Amino acid sequence: MTRTPALMIQGTGSNVGKSVLVAGLARAFTRRGLKVRPFKPQNMSNNAAVTADGGEIGRAQALQARAAGVEPTVHMNPVLLKPESEKGAQVVVQGRRLTHAMARDYARLKPQLLAGVLDSFGRMEAEADLVLVEGAGSPAEVNLRTGDIANMGFAEAADLPVILAGDIDRGGVIAQIVGTKAVLPPEDSGRVKGFLINKFRGDVTLFDDGFAMIAETTGWRGFGIVPWFQGANRLPAEDAADIRADTAGGRVKIAVPMLSRIANFDDLDPLKLEPGVSVVMVRPGEALPGDADLVILPGSKSTRGDLAFLREQGWDIDLLAHRRRGGRILGICGGYQMLGRRIADPEGIEGAPGVSEGLGLLDVETVMTPDKTLTRIDAVEIATGLPVAGYEIHIGRTDGPDRARPLFRLGAEAEGAASPDGRVMGAYLHGLFTSDDYRAGFLARMGVAPSGQGYDASVEATLDALADHLEKFLDLDGMLAVAAMR
Repeated sequence: MTRTPALMIQGTGSNVGKSVLVAGLARAFTRRGLKVRPFKPQNMSNNAAVTADGGEIGRAQALQARAAGVEPTVHMNPVLLKPESEKGAQVVVQGRRLTHAMARDYARLKPQLLAGVLDSFGRMEAEADLVLVEGAGSPAEVNLRTGDIANMGFAEAADLPVILAGDIDRGGVIAQIVGTKAVLPPEDSGRVKGFLINKFRGDVTLFDDGFAMIAETTGWRGFGIVPWFQGANRLPAEDAADIRADTAGGRVKIAVPMLSRIANFDDLDPLKLEPGVSVVMVRPGEALPGDADLVILPGSKSTRGDLAFLREQGWDIDLLAHRRRGGRILGICGGYQMLGRRIADPEGIEGAPGVSEGLGLLDVETVMTPDKTLTRIDAVEIATGLPVAGYEIHIGRTDGPDRARPLFRLGAEAEGAASPDGRVMGAYLHGLFTSDDYRAGFLARMGVAPSGQGYDASVEATLDALADHLEKFLDLDGMLAVAAMR
C-alpha cells in the first residue's frame, strides 16, 4: 500500500532551528500546491497555542499549521510537556492534561503514549499529501533511546526517513553531524537520508570543504547550507531560550521580568515590532528599570513558584516603587493572579498545596481549580469598544472588588480587573496585542503614535520570505523525493 510521503527533520541538538525550518518548508511546499501537515510527536514548551477544538499544542506547531494554511489541531502535537519545576512537568496528551510526572516517572510513561501518538500521526497522514515531522532535542542522546517517542523511536515506529539539521552558528557543526553518526546504532543511522547546515553567517562557499567532508565521512547526502534568516525574530518563538533580545529606540519603555517558568511570552511579540516601543526583558539578578512606563507581568506555568522567584529577585520591591512613581502595571494570566492579594492552591494543582500572599496591587484573590480553561476568545475592550481576539489557557478562578472594573467583555461575561485609578490592570486574555486596533489604542494612551503595522500581515510576509529563503538554498526537490520513498 502506498503511504503518504513524510519526512522527519531531526537536529544535532536543541535550538538548532528545526521549528523554523519546518515552518518554512511547510509554506514552500504548500505554495507548490501540496496539502501539508506539520507534526511533532513530543514537544516540551510552556508556550502553548489553543486549538479550535479547545485543546493545546506547542506554539511552533500552530505556526507551522499557519504556514501550511490550515487550522492547528491537537493531533499535530499529541504529547506536550509543560515544565512546572526543575524535575517535573505537566503531561498533555492530544490536547488535554493527563497528569504531572517527574522526569524519571515520565520515562516509564512514554511507551504507553506511543499508540496515541501514532493515532494522531495517522490522522495527519489521512489529510495530507506530505507530512513534515519535527524531532525534539537530538537523536544523539542515545541514553534516551529506549522508549523514545520524540526522535528515532518515533521514526522507527512510523517508518520515516530523516534529515539531520546542524547549527553552524554555535560552532563545531562538523563534529555535531559526524558525532551524531558515530553514536547512532546502525538501524537508526540508516534512517538518516541526509543533512543540512543551518544558520550560516557570511559567504557560504567558505564552507564548501567542510560540507564535502561531512558528506564523505558520514556517507549522507547534503541538502544545502541555509544562511542566517534575519526575519526569524519576527515569528512567534516557542522556547524560553528564544526570547528575543531587548528592543530599543522607542520613547515608551516596557519592562518584562523573565520568570523562571515564563509561559506564552509571545504575547510580547507584537509590541517588539512597534518602533515607538522599547521592550526590556529583565533577567534574574537585574532590577526592574526605574524609568519604565509599563511593567508587564507575563504568564507562568507555576504561578506560586514564580511569585516566590519574583520575590527572590527583589522585583516585588521594584514593582511597588514603580507603582508609587505612577507607573502602569499589566498582569497577563499568571501575572494577573500574582497581582492579587492571595493565591490558594488547596488541591496542589501546580505544586504543594498551600496559600501564597500575592503582591496586593489588585484587590482580587485566586483559587486554583482542577479544571483548565482552554478557549479562543473574541472580546471587546469595554473602555473603547475595540475588538480583541485572543485565547485563555489557565487554571484558577479570580474574583474580588477590583473585578467591578473589568477590561473586556466576552459576550455576556466580563473579564479582567483594574485598580481604582486604572494604572494596575490584569486579565486572563493571551494574545491581545495581536489585534492591531486594540494594540494601537493601548499604546496611544501611553503616548505612542500608531505605526500602522499589521501583526498578522507581518507574520504572513515573513513566512513567505522564509519559504523563498529555503527554496534558494536547499534542494527541496531532493527532500520531496526522499519523503516519497517512504
